[in-house]
Amino acid sequence: MKKLLFVFFLSFSLLAKADEGMWLPLLIERLNYVDMQKEGLRLTPEEIYSINHSSLKDAIIQFGNGCTGEIISSQGLVLTNHHCGYGVIQSHSSLEHDYLADGFWAKKMSEELPNEGLTARFLVRIEDVTSSIVTELNDAMTETERNAKISELAKAIQAEAVKGTGYDARVASFFNGNEFYLFVYEVFRDVRLVGAPPSSIGKFGADTDNWMWPRHTGDFAIFRVYTGADGKPATYSKDNIPMKPKHHLPVSLDGYERGDFAMIMGYPGSTDRYLTSWGVKLAIDVSNPTIVKIRDQKLKIMRKDMDADREVSIKYASKYAGISNYWKYFIGQTRGLKRLDVVEKKEAIEAKFRNWLSEDPAGRARYANALNDVESAYGIIGKYTLQRSYYIESMIRGAEILSLAQSFGGLANELKADKPSEEKMNRMKESLHNAADRHFKNYNKPTDHKLLVAMLRMFYEDVPADQQPAAFRQLVEKNRGDFEKIAAAIFSKSLFADQAGVNAFLTKPSSRAIEKDPAYSLVRMMFDQYRENQGKLDEAYEKLERGNRLFVAGLMEMEPDRTFYPNANSTMRLTYGQILDYYPADAVHYRHYTTLTGVMEKEDPDNWEFVVPARLKELYEKKDFGIYAMKNGEMPVAFLSNTDITGGNSGSPVLNGKGELIGLAFDGNWEAMSGDIAFEPELQRTISVDIRYVLFIIDKYAGAGNIISELTLVREKPETTKEVPAAAVSAEPALVH
Repeated sequence: MKKLLFVFFLSFSLLAKADEGMWLPLLIERLNYVDMQKEGLRLTPEEIYSINHSSLKDAIIQFGNGCTGEIISSQGLVLTNHHCGYGVIQSHSSLEHDYLADGFWAKKMSEELPNEGLTARFLVRIEDVTSSIVTELNDAMTETERNAKISELAKAIQAEAVKGTGYDARVASFFNGNEFYLFVYEVFRDVRLVGAPPSSIGKFGADTDNWMWPRHTGDFAIFRVYTGADGKPATYSKDNIPMKPKHHLPVSLDGYERGDFAMIMGYPGSTDRYLTSWGVKLAIDVSNPTIVKIRDQKLKIMRKDMDADREVSIKYASKYAGISNYWKYFIGQTRGLKRLDVVEKKEAIEAKFRNWLSEDPAGRARYANALNDVESAYGIIGKYTLQRSYYIESMIRGAEILSLAQSFGGLANELKADKPSEEKMNRMKESLHNAADRHFKNYNKPTDHKLLVAMLRMFYEDVPADQQPAAFRQLVEKNRGDFEKIAAAIFSKSLFADQAGVNAFLTKPSSRAIEKDPAYSLVRMMFDQYRENQGKLDEAYEKLERGNRLFVAGLMEMEPDRTFYPNANSTMRLTYGQILDYYPADAVHYRHYTTLTGVMEKEDPDNWEFVVPARLKELYEKKDFGIYAMKNGEMPVAFLSNTDITGGNSGSPVLNGKGELIGLAFDGNWEAMSGDIAFEPELQRTISVDIRYVLFIIDKYAGAGNIISELTLVREKPETTKEVPAAAVSAEPALVH
């Protein structure tokens, strides 16, 4: 019988199941271990997290700046999602080498592709530093003063933690600023692309299937971490060697059954489970629909040009995917928040909190104003939320000519300084040269022109006039609302319209040239107005931060016997639960796994989202699945678990009770899109690609036996007939029973 863990917001059902929660691995032994053993865990706490011995944590990396990966070989092989590596794959793609369409497989290490700026971050240790910080704080401080003191203390703690090590460190805030933990990392900076399936496998279903179940996407890619000859982090060099990790994950061929234990370790990015009812209302009514509306327009413009020209499609593939992912997410989140009555459930929690305050004098003395401050703050913030969303989505993330111009703001300021620093300007110029090279490599001016027209029009029509720059309103009126004319003038006169103009400016930069540039002038006036608007919210943000901090502290004091877990904040977490099916609606039942048969059923050669490669069809027709098939002979593709994940967990390993890899998490399900704010245990599911499908694609589809031979494959109950992977002709994979 699962022990019931209580968390504040589950007045929804009052009882939280053990599969809810993103737990710090440091605290597993104290908070979760007994429950996990009952569910099927066969590892000790030390085998999950240890600072003295190798453990699971040593095989889990933060991949790049926003995903998770895992080490799967003794030579530093990394497995993560295809969509996590999509930008890297795209950066190496061209019409001549279209790795997005064709896939990429390095058959030997010398063919692996380096990636400037890509990192693998390993956790060294976690330390609770709450007492070192909170003893220096007091209730008389404003939130600004409090944050300044926290920052000062955190910097000192971080500096001491990494002294003489070469490590990185971060002190992270938990429970809305009520607890603090130190995270020490070792960061490796030579990470190379090893293999990726074609997008017809790695992105099968694309936007249509995104966040949906049943799912049939082979969402994986393979990289390798390299080190210097001494085994330490080093920038790229042909002399670097494959990393020798402290631990790598064995890969299970046994699969799973419904109800089996599963756990996930990774780096979930951000959740807001303690969000109040006023925050939920603002998301439903303003911020979510605004983001969806703007992104919908951007996607339509990009998609039309991408469909018309394969070169444009390659250039914009990663950008489009990034915009599309959370466009659909916010649609689903709004739908889920409404359907699951989250506002009403949050209001019930707040009513309970107020009732506790009325009966507890000590609590009332400290927390009486918490919810009043939150409500008051949202009343002011709500007036400027539309403008804020439009500034970010249509200006900063809209037409790229504006974002490129904005990146020159630092250089523009230095040029205006009384005594400009030549050394500083030279560093800036080099950095901007490199940024411009990357920008124009994946740029199509006609597409950006259309985006600028659309974004300027939407901003002008939708943002309250008194929150727009007066100069912008005058510009539109002067041109009689002709946004095409305005955009044409910007592109014809701006130095940021093409690479030649940027390079010429950087060769001989001048304050006058950039200040009069129409793109720079436009983005600058937008920024100045945004800053002015935000300045009117300083007091409201102060109230909101204080109110949220005290509200969470009060909730924990109100229920001292309940086990609380913190919001995700891009630090390592563990979540656990079971492999489970679910019932999304009346008379609807979803099985807990999908198979290759579903890929064939979805095939549509006239729809780029559902094209099936000929080689995959051939393997399916022959039932040539090798050792990767299920016992019934079917080829598994994806599966469900009721584990608790969010963005940042993409690429996270799904592990069985023995710590063996059974899949990679890559998505959540449509019916529970409100999960970042309110977990719904009966509906919330993690969608993962089955590791057997990953191996099948690497081996049977791609013939990359060199990759298979590096892995530690395990099978508890060997079949009577064991097949050696077809591609592993030079070295049979390590198959452990």
